[in-house]
Parts: sequence; structure tokens; C-alpha cells
Amino acid sequence: MTLIGGWVAQRTGDRRHLVLGFAAGLMLGVVAFDLLPEALHQAPEEVHGVPQALLMFAAGFLTIHIVERAVAIHRGHEEEYAEHSHGQRHSHARSPEPGHGHNHGHGRSRQDGERHQGVGLTAAMALVGHSVMDGFAIGAAFQAGTTVGTVVAIAVVAHDFADGFNTYTITRLYGNNKRRALALLAADALAPVTGAAITLLFTISEHLLGLYLGFFAGFLLYLATSDILPEAHSPHPSRTTLLCTLAGVGFMWLVIGFAS
Repeated sequence: MTLIGGWVAQRTGDRRHLVLGFAAGLMLGVVAFDLLPEALHQAPEEVHGVPQALLMFAAGFLTIHIVERAVAIHRGHEEEYAEHSHGQRHSHARSPEPGHGHNHGHGRSRQDGERHQGVGLTAAMALVGHSVMDGFAIGAAFQAGTTVGTVVAIAVVAHDFADGFNTYTITRLYGNNKRRALALLAADALAPVTGAAITLLFTISEHLLGLYLGFFAGFLLYLATSDILPEAHSPHPSRTTLLCTLAGVGFMWLVIGFAS
């Protein structure tokens, strides 16, 4: 399913915005209907009135936001919405120095491009790490019982399509070449098997797993709302793209509902 998701991501053509809109809906659905409920179930203890899982959710969102802001390579789309252009890129992001908001020089452009690609690789590797934990969850669930393991496996396999699609899309979205994207896609496909194999050696406590799921939920929400959705709407803002996002959310609702 992971490889199928990546294959679809390569062949979207001019309808890429529709698939991106659907992918964002899938990611939102995974966060709202799967990751957060599971995180709250496994790490419900509160710190100053707030569940630890939700604190980790906020930490995950802010971590990726701070990383992108720190290297000044957030994928903004001001240029698509700008009312005018004079051949230079006008950015609403804070410039490194006053009066130096424009890009002058190929050396600096290349350095920014490499950093930009680095965020894409980091995001894709985070998705691979999530897939390892998916496999770990399957193995741990089967230790609890065949029925529980089967239900968890169905849910994981169902959204592995989105994992594969998002791994390839995010890697390419940040300017990485096709070879890197395919390598990460292959790693994402092998990751659940690796995670399941780990459970043959030891298990992770429910509390730590809940904290991890909360953190990753924040990470995934940021990617969906700050990167994927703007990318989907900037070239072809349309009701169809919005409907695809709603369809993605509804699809994950159905999948998780049937699997639970």
C-alpha cells in the first residue's frame, strides 16, 4: 500500500492539486480520528490541567514550525497571490537583514535550496519513523491478542497508502530529486516490517507510545495545514480541491470506523 501511494503520487500530472487536497484530508483525518484519540488514551495524565498527549501535540507542531522559521525556508506562496511582480521575489517573511529581503547571488540561492531540500528529507524521514511505529503498534497489538492485532493492522495498512503518497510528495515538494524520493519511499515501505520485527525483542510502554503519537500528530498537522494545503490551492484554487480535502477526511473516518 505504501508503494502504491508513492506510485500514484508520481502520476498525478495536472491534477496534482486534487491529489494534494485529498492527501491533506487524509492527514487531517489520521490526526483527528486516529493519532490524537490513541495518544490521549495512552497518555491521559495531566500537567497543569492539560493532558500530556496534547502538550506533546503542541510541541510537535511548534518544533517543525520553529525549524522552518529558523532556516527561513518555509514554503510560503505569497508570490502566487501577490498583486504585482517586478521580477523579484517579495517575501512577507522576516529578512535576515533590513533591506536585504531579495535574493542576490547564486551561492546564497544554492545554499538556501540545499536547506530547503533538508527540510523535505527531515519531514519524509519523520514519516518513515512514524511507519516504524506503525509496524511496532501492529506487533504490540498482536501480543495483546489476535483480534486486537488484526484491527490495528487493518487500520495501519489502510492509511499506509497516504503514508506512501505523502512521503514521495513531501520529498519532491521541497525540491529533492526523484531518486531521493524513491529511496525514501522504499524505506517507508520497509519501515512497518522493521517496526513489527522490533516487538519480537522488546515492547514500549503505553505511556511513551502515547507521548510519541501526540508529538507526531502535531508534526503531521503542521505539514498538512502549512505546506500541503497551500500547495494544493495556490496553482488551482477551486471548490474541487476543497471537496477532495473533505473526501480525504471522510475516507479516513470510514476506514478507522470500520477498523475499530
